[in-house]
Amino acid sequence: MGAFDQAKDKAEQMKGRAKEKWGDATDNESLENEGRADELKGKAKEKWHDVQEGAGDKLHEAKERMTGNRDENR
Repeated sequence: MGAFDQAKDKAEQMKGRAKEKWGDATDNESLENEGRADELKGKAKEKWHDVQEGAGDKLHEAKERMTGNRDENR
């Protein structure tokens, strides 16, 4: 996962946690729930990016095995 994507996902999670805490402090259940949703969305995006990266790595490895090329820099 790229550093930019990772930072965006973490920022979304932090924003969600802040909303959740603010909603709890102000007794605003709607804001609290919105914060939980934002945090979960950020975590889901982070996991999705991890899966994409892992799949890309596996695809690259399979291609190397099929062609007999080995990229020593990876």
